[in-house]
Amino acid sequence: MKTLTKAEEQVMQAVWSLEDGGMLKDIVEAMPEPRTHPNTVATLLKILIEKKFAAARAVGRFNHYYAKISREQYSATALNGIAKGFFEGSYQEVVSFLVDQKKLSVQDLELLLKQLKSDKK
Repeated sequence: MKTLTKAEEQVMQAVWSLEDGGMLKDIVEAMPEPRTHPNTVATLLKILIEKKFAAARAVGRFNHYYAKISREQYSATALNGIAKGFFEGSYQEVVSFLVDQKKLSVQDLELLLKQLKSDKK
């Protein structure tokens, strides 16, 4: 799977936030302030279609854009890329880094352990 630029990710976040996608206007409105100009969003949507992250279908004179991959699929790929690129592929190192950076607390770790144990049953 190809990677996305920050601008492309921002557009995809807006598309994902709209349950079934939407028209250009809907996507622009779903983006955070300050909003990106609609022409720029349209260009980014065209790139996302070329990269096969999004697709469009004609509805009258306009296009309805929707995601071709889920947020979860992209998140897994992105996280895997970070683990490989910065932590030699070790998720244990990723978690250790988050603990060192105080982004993950003991309570968070306990909840994760509890979840892991319940998933094994």
